Amino acid sequence: MSNSSHGSHQGAAAEPASYQLESARWSKGRNALVLAALISIVACIAGYIQDPDRFFRSYLIAFCYTCAIGLAAFFFVMVQFLSGSAWSVTMRRIMENIMITLPVGAILFLPLAFGLNHIYSWTNTTLINSSEVLRAKSGYLTDKFFIARTYGYFLLWSVWIFAIYRQSVKADSQRSIWQMRIASRWSAPGLFLVVAIGTLAAYDWLMTVEPSWYSTIFGLYYLADGAVGFFAVMILICLGFRKAGVLEKQINIEHYHDLGKWLFAMTCFYTYMGFSQFLLIWYANLPDETQFYRHRMPGAWLYISLSLPFIRFFIPFFTLISRPAKRNLTILGVMSVWSLVVVYLDFYWVVMPVFYPNGPQLHWLDLATLGATLSVTGLVFWSRFRKHAMVPTGDLRLEQSLHFENA
Repeated sequence: MSNSSHGSHQGAAAEPASYQLESARWSKGRNALVLAALISIVACIAGYIQDPDRFFRSYLIAFCYTCAIGLAAFFFVMVQFLSGSAWSVTMRRIMENIMITLPVGAILFLPLAFGLNHIYSWTNTTLINSSEVLRAKSGYLTDKFFIARTYGYFLLWSVWIFAIYRQSVKADSQRSIWQMRIASRWSAPGLFLVVAIGTLAAYDWLMTVEPSWYSTIFGLYYLADGAVGFFAVMILICLGFRKAGVLEKQINIEHYHDLGKWLFAMTCFYTYMGFSQFLLIWYANLPDETQFYRHRMPGAWLYISLSLPFIRFFIPFFTLISRPAKRNLTILGVMSVWSLVVVYLDFYWVVMPVFYPNGPQLHWLDLATLGATLSVTGLVFWSRFRKHAMVPTGDLRLEQSLHFENA
Protein backbone atom coordinates (compact mmCIF):
# COMPACT_ATOMS: atom_id res chain seq x y z
CA MET A 1 0.00 0.00 0.00
CA SER A 2 1.17 3.51 -0.72
CA ASN A 3 -0.11 6.99 -0.14
CA SER A 4 1.90 8.76 -2.77
CA SER A 5 0.35 7.92 -6.10
CA HIS A 6 -3.07 8.03 -7.60
CA GLY A 7 -2.21 5.15 -9.89
CA SER A 8 -0.52 5.66 -13.22
CA HIS A 9 -2.70 3.25 -15.11
CA GLN A 10 -6.01 1.53 -14.74
CA GLY A 11 -4.68 -1.93 -15.40
CA ALA A 12 -5.86 -4.69 -17.67
CA ALA A 13 -8.48 -5.99 -15.30
CA ALA A 14 -11.10 -3.40 -16.21
CA GLU A 15 -11.55 -1.58 -19.52
CA PRO A 16 -12.09 2.20 -19.17
CA ALA A 17 -14.98 2.23 -21.63
CA SER A 18 -17.11 -0.31 -19.81
CA TYR A 19 -15.51 -0.75 -16.38
CA GLN A 20 -16.18 -4.47 -16.63
CA LEU A 21 -14.15 -6.80 -14.45
CA GLU A 22 -12.01 -9.17 -16.47
CA SER A 23 -13.69 -12.58 -16.77
CA ALA A 24 -10.67 -14.58 -15.58
CA ARG A 25 -10.22 -12.35 -12.54
CA TRP A 26 -13.91 -12.59 -11.70
CA SER A 27 -13.83 -16.40 -11.95
CA LYS A 28 -10.79 -16.57 -9.69
CA GLY A 29 -12.54 -14.46 -7.05
CA ARG A 30 -15.72 -16.53 -7.30
CA ASN A 31 -13.83 -19.80 -6.91
CA ALA A 32 -12.04 -18.53 -3.80
CA LEU A 33 -15.33 -17.43 -2.23
CA VAL A 34 -17.05 -20.72 -3.10
CA LEU A 35 -14.20 -22.65 -1.49
CA ALA A 36 -14.35 -20.48 1.63
CA ALA A 37 -18.12 -20.91 1.82
CA LEU A 38 -17.93 -24.70 1.48
CA ILE A 39 -15.21 -25.06 4.12
CA SER A 40 -16.95 -22.79 6.61
CA ILE A 41 -20.39 -24.35 6.07
CA VAL A 42 -19.00 -27.86 6.55
CA ALA A 43 -17.28 -26.63 9.72
CA CYS A 44 -20.56 -25.14 10.92
CA ILE A 45 -22.39 -28.41 10.34
CA ALA A 46 -19.70 -30.28 12.29
CA GLY A 47 -19.91 -27.70 15.06
CA TYR A 48 -23.68 -27.98 15.21
CA ILE A 49 -23.44 -31.75 15.61
CA GLN A 50 -20.77 -31.41 18.30
CA ASP A 51 -22.23 -28.50 20.30
CA PRO A 52 -25.56 -27.06 19.05
CA ASP A 53 -25.79 -24.48 21.84
CA ARG A 54 -22.42 -22.98 20.98
CA PHE A 55 -23.14 -23.10 17.25
CA PHE A 56 -26.30 -21.02 17.53
CA ARG A 57 -24.72 -18.51 19.92
CA SER A 58 -21.75 -17.96 17.63
CA TYR A 59 -23.98 -17.91 14.57
CA LEU A 60 -26.19 -15.19 16.08
CA ILE A 61 -23.17 -12.90 16.40
CA ALA A 62 -22.02 -13.62 12.85
CA PHE A 63 -25.53 -13.07 11.47
CA CYS A 64 -26.01 -9.74 13.27
CA TYR A 65 -22.50 -8.61 12.28
CA THR A 66 -23.10 -9.31 8.59
CA CYS A 67 -26.56 -7.74 8.54
CA ALA A 68 -25.33 -4.61 10.32
CA ILE A 69 -22.81 -3.95 7.54
CA GLY A 70 -25.49 -4.51 4.87
CA LEU A 71 -27.87 -2.16 6.66
CA ALA A 72 -25.22 0.56 6.83
CA ALA A 73 -24.50 0.15 3.10
CA PHE A 74 -28.24 0.46 2.40
CA PHE A 75 -28.40 3.67 4.45
CA PHE A 76 -25.38 5.35 2.88
CA VAL A 77 -26.31 4.47 -0.70
CA MET A 78 -29.61 6.27 -0.13
CA VAL A 79 -27.79 9.22 1.43
CA GLN A 80 -25.70 9.52 -1.75
CA PHE A 81 -28.79 9.59 -3.95
CA LEU A 82 -30.64 12.09 -1.76
CA SER A 83 -27.70 14.45 -1.38
CA GLY A 84 -26.70 14.33 -5.04
CA SER A 85 -23.17 13.57 -3.90
CA ALA A 86 -20.56 13.53 -6.65
CA TRP A 87 -17.41 12.52 -4.75
CA SER A 88 -18.63 8.96 -4.14
CA VAL A 89 -19.95 8.13 -7.61
CA THR A 90 -16.91 6.09 -8.66
CA MET A 91 -17.32 3.95 -5.53
CA ARG A 92 -21.11 3.83 -5.39
CA ARG A 93 -21.46 0.55 -7.30
CA ILE A 94 -19.27 -1.12 -4.69
CA MET A 95 -21.54 0.33 -2.00
CA GLU A 96 -24.61 -0.87 -3.91
CA ASN A 97 -23.20 -4.37 -4.22
CA ILE A 98 -22.63 -4.49 -0.46
CA MET A 99 -26.18 -3.19 0.01
CA ILE A 100 -27.63 -5.96 -2.14
CA THR A 101 -26.20 -8.59 0.20
CA LEU A 102 -28.71 -7.57 2.90
CA PRO A 103 -31.67 -9.53 1.42
CA VAL A 104 -29.54 -12.68 1.71
CA GLY A 105 -30.03 -12.27 5.45
CA ALA A 106 -33.46 -13.83 4.99
CA ILE A 107 -31.69 -17.06 4.00
CA LEU A 108 -28.98 -16.70 6.62
CA PHE A 109 -31.68 -16.37 9.28
CA LEU A 110 -33.03 -19.88 8.57
CA PRO A 111 -30.64 -21.69 10.95
CA LEU A 112 -31.58 -19.27 13.73
CA ALA A 113 -35.28 -19.82 13.07
CA PHE A 114 -34.80 -23.49 13.93
CA GLY A 115 -32.61 -22.83 16.96
CA LEU A 116 -34.35 -20.08 18.92
CA ASN A 117 -34.57 -22.25 22.02
CA HIS A 118 -30.76 -22.50 22.09
CA ILE A 119 -30.38 -18.72 22.34
CA TYR A 120 -33.45 -17.01 23.74
CA SER A 121 -34.61 -17.82 27.26
CA TRP A 122 -38.05 -16.37 26.50
CA THR A 123 -38.82 -19.55 24.52
CA ASN A 124 -39.11 -21.23 27.94
CA THR A 125 -42.72 -20.68 29.05
CA THR A 126 -41.84 -21.53 32.66
CA LEU A 127 -39.38 -18.64 32.77
CA ILE A 128 -41.92 -16.29 31.17
CA ASN A 129 -44.55 -17.16 33.77
CA SER A 130 -42.10 -16.66 36.64
CA SER A 131 -41.59 -12.96 35.95
CA GLU A 132 -44.15 -10.18 35.83
CA VAL A 133 -41.97 -8.21 33.43
CA LEU A 134 -41.67 -11.14 31.03
CA ARG A 135 -45.37 -11.97 31.27
CA ALA A 136 -46.08 -8.43 30.06
CA LYS A 137 -43.91 -9.15 27.01
CA SER A 138 -45.25 -12.64 26.38
CA GLY A 139 -47.49 -11.57 23.51
CA TYR A 140 -44.50 -10.09 21.69
CA LEU A 141 -41.92 -12.72 22.55
CA THR A 142 -43.25 -15.78 20.76
CA ASP A 143 -41.43 -18.01 18.28
CA LYS A 144 -43.83 -17.52 15.40
CA PHE A 145 -44.18 -13.77 15.86
CA PHE A 146 -40.40 -13.39 16.18
CA ILE A 147 -39.80 -15.25 12.91
CA ALA A 148 -42.64 -13.42 11.14
CA ARG A 149 -41.26 -10.04 12.22
CA THR A 150 -37.78 -10.89 10.99
CA TYR A 151 -39.00 -11.95 7.56
CA GLY A 152 -41.20 -8.86 7.46
CA TYR A 153 -38.10 -6.73 8.04
CA PHE A 154 -36.21 -8.43 5.23
CA LEU A 155 -39.19 -8.19 2.88
CA LEU A 156 -39.49 -4.43 3.30
CA TRP A 157 -35.74 -3.88 3.05
CA SER A 158 -35.54 -6.07 -0.06
CA VAL A 159 -38.31 -4.21 -1.89
CA TRP A 160 -36.49 -0.91 -1.40
CA ILE A 161 -33.04 -2.29 -2.13
CA PHE A 162 -33.99 -3.91 -5.43
CA ALA A 163 -35.97 -0.84 -6.50
CA ILE A 164 -32.98 1.44 -5.94
CA TYR A 165 -30.45 -0.99 -7.39
CA ARG A 166 -32.57 -1.50 -10.50
CA GLN A 167 -32.62 2.23 -11.22
CA SER A 168 -28.88 2.53 -10.71
CA VAL A 169 -27.92 -0.23 -13.15
CA LYS A 170 -30.64 0.87 -15.59
CA ALA A 171 -28.98 4.27 -15.74
CA ASP A 172 -25.77 2.62 -17.02
CA SER A 173 -27.38 2.11 -20.41
CA GLN A 174 -29.79 5.05 -20.51
CA ARG A 175 -27.56 7.80 -19.05
CA SER A 176 -30.62 9.70 -17.88
CA ILE A 177 -31.15 11.82 -14.78
CA TRP A 178 -34.61 10.27 -14.49
CA GLN A 179 -33.27 7.04 -12.94
CA MET A 180 -31.39 9.07 -10.32
CA ARG A 181 -34.58 10.94 -9.45
CA ILE A 182 -36.55 7.71 -9.06
CA ALA A 183 -33.81 6.28 -6.83
CA SER A 184 -33.91 9.47 -4.75
CA ARG A 185 -37.68 9.17 -4.30
CA TRP A 186 -37.26 5.64 -3.00
CA SER A 187 -34.40 6.74 -0.77
CA ALA A 188 -36.28 9.28 1.36
CA PRO A 189 -38.68 6.78 2.98
CA GLY A 190 -35.94 4.16 2.77
CA LEU A 191 -33.89 6.01 5.38
CA PHE A 192 -36.80 5.64 7.76
CA LEU A 193 -36.93 1.90 7.01
CA VAL A 194 -33.28 1.47 7.90
CA VAL A 195 -33.43 3.39 11.16
CA ALA A 196 -36.88 2.34 12.39
CA ILE A 197 -36.85 -1.29 11.28
CA GLY A 198 -33.14 -1.64 12.00
CA THR A 199 -33.91 -0.56 15.56
CA LEU A 200 -36.67 -3.16 15.86
CA ALA A 201 -34.38 -5.82 14.42
CA ALA A 202 -31.68 -4.96 16.97
CA TYR A 203 -34.24 -5.22 19.76
CA ASP A 204 -35.40 -8.62 18.50
CA TRP A 205 -32.12 -10.27 17.56
CA LEU A 206 -29.83 -8.97 20.29
CA MET A 207 -31.67 -7.21 23.10
CA THR A 208 -34.07 -10.09 23.74
CA VAL A 209 -31.11 -12.35 24.51
CA GLU A 210 -31.64 -10.72 27.91
CA PRO A 211 -35.44 -10.45 27.74
CA SER A 212 -35.91 -8.46 30.94
CA TRP A 213 -33.39 -5.81 29.87
CA TYR A 214 -34.22 -2.86 27.66
CA SER A 215 -32.52 0.23 26.30
CA THR A 216 -34.27 2.77 24.09
CA ILE A 217 -31.00 3.71 22.39
CA PHE A 218 -29.79 0.19 21.62
CA GLY A 219 -31.07 0.26 18.02
CA LEU A 220 -28.87 3.24 17.15
CA TYR A 221 -25.99 1.57 18.98
CA TYR A 222 -26.37 -1.44 16.66
CA LEU A 223 -26.63 0.72 13.53
CA ALA A 224 -23.57 2.74 14.56
CA ASP A 225 -21.58 -0.48 14.88
CA GLY A 226 -22.71 -1.41 11.37
CA ALA A 227 -21.65 1.99 9.99
CA VAL A 228 -18.13 1.58 11.35
CA GLY A 229 -17.95 -1.91 9.86
CA PHE A 230 -19.30 -0.75 6.50
CA PHE A 231 -16.71 1.96 5.92
CA ALA A 232 -13.94 -0.38 7.07
CA VAL A 233 -15.14 -2.95 4.51
CA MET A 234 -15.35 -0.25 1.81
CA ILE A 235 -11.76 0.82 2.42
CA LEU A 236 -10.46 -2.76 2.35
CA ILE A 237 -12.36 -3.64 -0.84
CA CYS A 238 -11.09 -0.53 -2.60
CA LEU A 239 -7.54 -1.24 -1.43
CA GLY A 240 -7.88 -4.81 -2.68
CA PHE A 241 -8.96 -3.61 -6.11
CA ARG A 242 -6.12 -1.10 -6.14
CA LYS A 243 -3.57 -3.80 -5.35
CA ALA A 244 -4.98 -5.86 -8.23
CA GLY A 245 -4.62 -2.90 -10.61
CA VAL A 246 -8.37 -2.27 -10.81
CA LEU A 247 -9.94 1.21 -10.64
CA GLU A 248 -6.67 2.80 -9.54
CA LYS A 249 -7.36 6.15 -11.21
CA GLN A 250 -11.10 6.08 -10.58
CA ILE A 251 -10.72 5.60 -6.81
CA ASN A 252 -7.76 7.79 -5.94
CA ILE A 253 -6.23 9.25 -2.81
CA GLU A 254 -8.96 11.91 -2.60
CA HIS A 255 -11.64 9.24 -2.36
CA TYR A 256 -9.68 7.34 0.27
CA HIS A 257 -9.35 10.57 2.22
CA ASP A 258 -13.14 10.90 2.35
CA LEU A 259 -13.60 7.25 3.27
CA GLY A 260 -11.17 7.87 6.11
CA LYS A 261 -13.26 10.85 7.20
CA TRP A 262 -16.36 8.68 7.29
CA LEU A 263 -14.62 5.92 9.24
CA PHE A 264 -13.44 8.53 11.72
CA ALA A 265 -16.90 10.14 11.94
CA MET A 266 -18.72 6.85 12.44
CA THR A 267 -16.25 5.86 15.15
CA CYS A 268 -17.18 9.07 16.96
CA PHE A 269 -20.89 8.43 16.35
CA TYR A 270 -20.63 4.91 17.77
CA THR A 271 -18.84 6.30 20.84
CA TYR A 272 -21.58 8.87 21.32
CA MET A 273 -24.25 6.16 21.16
CA GLY A 274 -22.35 3.87 23.52
CA PHE A 275 -21.69 6.62 26.05
CA SER A 276 -25.28 7.88 25.80
CA GLN A 277 -26.62 4.40 26.54
CA PHE A 278 -24.31 4.07 29.55
CA LEU A 279 -25.16 7.56 30.81
CA LEU A 280 -28.92 7.06 30.53
CA ILE A 281 -28.78 3.71 32.32
CA TRP A 282 -26.44 5.04 35.02
CA TYR A 283 -28.58 8.13 35.60
CA ALA A 284 -31.90 6.22 35.77
CA ASN A 285 -30.35 3.49 37.96
CA LEU A 286 -33.17 1.02 37.28
CA PRO A 287 -32.45 -2.67 37.97
CA ASP A 288 -34.00 -3.80 34.67
CA GLU A 289 -31.51 -1.57 32.83
CA THR A 290 -28.37 -1.74 34.98
CA GLN A 291 -28.31 -5.55 34.75
CA PHE A 292 -26.74 -5.22 31.29
CA TYR A 293 -23.55 -3.75 32.74
CA ARG A 294 -23.65 -5.90 35.87
CA HIS A 295 -23.52 -9.01 33.68
CA ARG A 296 -20.40 -7.65 31.96
CA MET A 297 -18.37 -7.02 35.10
CA PRO A 298 -17.58 -10.51 36.50
CA GLY A 299 -14.33 -12.25 35.63
CA ALA A 300 -12.53 -11.43 32.40
CA TRP A 301 -15.58 -9.57 31.05
CA LEU A 302 -14.57 -6.65 33.26
CA TYR A 303 -11.28 -6.27 31.38
CA ILE A 304 -13.08 -6.24 28.04
CA SER A 305 -15.63 -3.74 29.33
CA LEU A 306 -12.87 -1.42 30.55
CA SER A 307 -10.89 -1.78 27.32
CA LEU A 308 -13.76 -0.94 24.95
CA PRO A 309 -13.45 2.86 25.26
CA PHE A 310 -9.77 2.60 24.33
CA ILE A 311 -9.97 0.10 21.47
CA ARG A 312 -13.25 1.42 20.08
CA PHE A 313 -12.59 5.16 20.43
CA PHE A 314 -9.24 6.49 21.67
CA ILE A 315 -6.98 4.37 19.45
CA PRO A 316 -8.88 4.94 16.15
CA PHE A 317 -9.68 8.55 17.09
CA PHE A 318 -6.09 9.65 17.65
CA THR A 319 -4.82 7.52 14.77
CA LEU A 320 -7.21 8.95 12.17
CA ILE A 321 -7.68 12.51 13.42
CA SER A 322 -4.99 14.07 11.21
CA ARG A 323 -5.32 14.75 7.50
CA PRO A 324 -2.08 12.91 6.57
CA ALA A 325 -3.29 9.76 8.37
CA LYS A 326 -6.52 9.70 6.35
CA ARG A 327 -4.46 9.99 3.15
CA ASN A 328 -2.07 7.20 4.09
CA LEU A 329 -3.35 3.95 2.62
CA THR A 330 -1.35 1.77 4.98
CA ILE A 331 -2.83 3.48 8.04
CA LEU A 332 -6.33 3.31 6.54
CA GLY A 333 -5.93 -0.39 5.83
CA VAL A 334 -4.65 -1.20 9.32
CA MET A 335 -7.38 0.83 11.02
CA SER A 336 -10.05 -0.78 8.83
CA VAL A 337 -8.96 -4.25 9.91
CA TRP A 338 -8.80 -2.99 13.50
CA SER A 339 -12.32 -1.58 13.24
CA LEU A 340 -13.79 -4.80 11.85
CA VAL A 341 -12.20 -6.84 14.64
CA VAL A 342 -13.40 -4.56 17.44
CA VAL A 343 -16.92 -4.33 15.96
CA TYR A 344 -17.09 -8.12 16.12
CA LEU A 345 -15.73 -7.99 19.67
CA ASP A 346 -18.47 -5.54 20.57
CA PHE A 347 -21.19 -7.91 19.33
CA TYR A 348 -19.46 -10.74 21.19
CA TRP A 349 -19.51 -8.60 24.34
CA VAL A 350 -23.24 -7.95 23.89
CA VAL A 351 -24.21 -11.62 23.45
CA MET A 352 -21.82 -13.99 25.18
CA PRO A 353 -21.88 -12.79 28.83
CA VAL A 354 -25.47 -14.06 29.02
CA PHE A 355 -24.23 -17.61 28.41
CA TYR A 356 -20.72 -17.46 29.89
CA PRO A 357 -20.93 -15.16 32.93
CA ASN A 358 -17.38 -15.76 34.18
CA GLY A 359 -15.56 -14.64 31.05
CA PRO A 360 -15.13 -15.21 27.31
CA GLN A 361 -15.08 -18.80 26.07
CA LEU A 362 -13.38 -18.63 22.68
CA HIS A 363 -14.34 -21.37 20.24
CA TRP A 364 -13.45 -22.24 16.66
CA LEU A 365 -17.14 -21.96 15.78
CA ASP A 366 -16.82 -18.20 16.22
CA LEU A 367 -14.59 -18.14 13.14
CA ALA A 368 -16.52 -20.82 11.26
CA THR A 369 -19.89 -19.07 11.57
CA LEU A 370 -18.40 -15.70 10.67
CA GLY A 371 -16.66 -17.25 7.68
CA ALA A 372 -19.94 -18.80 6.54
CA THR A 373 -21.99 -15.60 6.66
CA LEU A 374 -19.26 -13.43 5.14
CA SER A 375 -18.41 -15.84 2.33
CA VAL A 376 -22.06 -16.33 1.35
CA THR A 377 -22.72 -12.59 1.27
CA GLY A 378 -19.34 -12.12 -0.42
CA LEU A 379 -20.50 -14.40 -3.24
CA VAL A 380 -23.60 -12.27 -3.75
CA PHE A 381 -21.46 -9.11 -3.71
CA TRP A 382 -18.97 -10.55 -6.21
CA SER A 383 -21.64 -11.96 -8.54
CA ARG A 384 -22.93 -8.46 -9.32
CA PHE A 385 -19.63 -7.55 -10.99
CA ARG A 386 -20.27 -10.32 -13.52
CA LYS A 387 -23.50 -8.67 -14.66
CA HIS A 388 -22.87 -4.96 -14.19
CA ALA A 389 -20.12 -2.39 -14.54
CA MET A 390 -17.89 -1.72 -11.55
CA VAL A 391 -18.68 1.98 -11.80
CA PRO A 392 -22.13 3.59 -12.40
CA THR A 393 -21.25 4.74 -15.91
CA GLY A 394 -24.67 6.29 -16.50
CA ASP A 395 -24.41 8.72 -13.60
CA LEU A 396 -24.00 12.21 -15.03
CA ARG A 397 -21.78 13.16 -12.09
CA LEU A 398 -19.17 10.51 -12.91
CA GLU A 399 -16.78 12.95 -14.57
CA GLN A 400 -17.01 15.24 -11.56
CA SER A 401 -16.21 12.33 -9.27
CA LEU A 402 -13.20 11.34 -11.36
CA HIS A 403 -11.69 14.81 -10.87
CA PHE A 404 -12.79 15.27 -7.26
CA GLU A 405 -10.30 16.93 -4.91
CA ASN A 406 -10.49 17.63 -1.18
CA ALA A 407 -10.13 21.26 -0.21
